[in-house]
Amino acid sequence: MTITQPNTSSGVTWAPVAGPGVTRWTDRLDAAGETDPAPLRGLTVAVVGLGYVGLPTALGLLDSGATVLGVDISAQRLADIRSGDVDLLPAQHAALACTQNTGDFPLTTDVDVLPRADAVIICVPTPVTEDQRPDLRALRAACAAVVQRAVPGQLIVLTSTSHVGTTRELLLTPLAERGLTAEQDVLVAFSPERIDPGNERHTPPTTPRIVGGAGPVGARAAALVLRAAASRIHEVPDPETAEMAKLWENIFRAVNIALANELSEACAHLGLAPVEVIDAAATKPYGFMPFYPGPGAGGHCIPCDPYYLLHQLPPGGPAAPVLSCAMTALRERPAHIAGQAADRLRADGRPLDGARVLVLGAAYKPGVSDVRESPALRLLGLLAERGADAHYSDGHVPSLTVDGRELRSVTDPHEEAWDLVIVHTVHPDTDLRWLDAVPRVLDTRHRIRPATPAAVR
Repeated sequence: MTITQPNTSSGVTWAPVAGPGVTRWTDRLDAAGETDPAPLRGLTVAVVGLGYVGLPTALGLLDSGATVLGVDISAQRLADIRSGDVDLLPAQHAALACTQNTGDFPLTTDVDVLPRADAVIICVPTPVTEDQRPDLRALRAACAAVVQRAVPGQLIVLTSTSHVGTTRELLLTPLAERGLTAEQDVLVAFSPERIDPGNERHTPPTTPRIVGGAGPVGARAAALVLRAAASRIHEVPDPETAEMAKLWENIFRAVNIALANELSEACAHLGLAPVEVIDAAATKPYGFMPFYPGPGAGGHCIPCDPYYLLHQLPPGGPAAPVLSCAMTALRERPAHIAGQAADRLRADGRPLDGARVLVLGAAYKPGVSDVRESPALRLLGLLAERGADAHYSDGHVPSLTVDGRELRSVTDPHEEAWDLVIVHTVHPDTDLRWLDAVPRVLDTRHRIRPATPAAVR
């Protein structure tokens, strides 16, 4: 297979090659029109993993005319999807409700349905362990299941963020060992997810998508399948380029969030409001992108993805001191917030030990119920370790477990007395006026404009 380098002005140019096993894809690609409202009509696509990435992906594919097989190992997750008890934007909830009676979106835990699919899209989580090492167990299991059941002519697209070389290691090599060669018998591509849960401004259909194929037909086929759920497709020469692009995106965010936290401390020391400083700097139309301070970094990307690169760099190889320091700072941010809470109470002659402290908002970001890697979990644990009577309130998160203890959300926090409220996550349409009556408020995001400015810092 010959691959030419991309032309920076027009995308990727490929030398045309295709094997007999993928002829039906080349025929469909040749016939596909850019304006077809249902470009996937007649195709069956299996989505493996129906989490925050897989479910919106499946809904986008359904809207493009495909029949979608929803596959997830969790029967509870499938039950939640059937009942609509999942984090989705309003329009996505409406689309999910419309699938209940059509039969176009069967849900199953049985991976043996995969040979029925023309295309398989893998969307499983890639977290890190407690000691910040990449945890590929779910991804390895999913890829092994897909490879074992792959059939000639099938397109396989990996979307899970991982280290550079994952697509080749977990798909291309084991497929070849089964006698299925990319571009000859099967098609393979990597196309990293770009989904921002709870954000109505950046939905999948309005966001560009990167596609790195293992060959020209794989790239084109993946682009056809995914283009209906993206504003446009940007092809790159190979899966490895796409894998690194995804890591670069989230590393950029991680470093800048850590920097925003650091500079917010400098602003506070100088008696300045960090958000006002950031908003002023953001008026510059070039060379600046605003990032805002907070209690740390949570969710599926920022606290995890950079470690997939850090652990791939060998000892004595390329160093990444800026990234390493940024990730350490983000990891230690909840401890810093806990220290600020103790200092705030101590300044008023009140020890943290025995103080009633409320963490307002436990989800990692506004508008979602996701608490994965949420700084609130670590913060609640640290406060309890230091003797505080620590509670949380979050209408999106009715209960959570911290260090083996189950906590329940305080339903009416404004009706209780608190020595300190730590503002962690503010969901849309939350009424915060009651905070003006709280003796001490620590706003980790520097976003609240209190009636009495001294009440929040």
